[in-house]
Amino acid sequence: MVHVIAIITAKPGKRAAILEAIRANLPAVRAEQGCVEYGPAIDLPDAGPIQTRAGEDVVFVIEKWASMDALRAHAAAPHMAAYAAKVKDFVASRVIHVLQPGE
Repeated sequence: MVHVIAIITAKPGKRAAILEAIRANLPAVRAEQGCVEYGPAIDLPDAGPIQTRAGEDVVFVIEKWASMDALRAHAAAPHMAAYAAKVKDFVASRVIHVLQPGE
């Protein structure tokens, strides 16, 4: 199993546009062979003192893939290139953590 946490920081006021593009791409990504889980997440507004808020411009994409080959195929998929082109003017930065289970 391969875990991915992508942290996308939008340019001010552009998070909604990025979320819209991610949501439009969800059916294609979730249909990919080896996709176990894939979805956007944002700060819960009232989690209290246990939370370290990411901020109004941040989107996390939480992913699980059956293998590195599946993740590589995902990264090379035409719908991901189309998504990247659609959001390129809205993104300030992007950090991708590729992880393995620690158990």
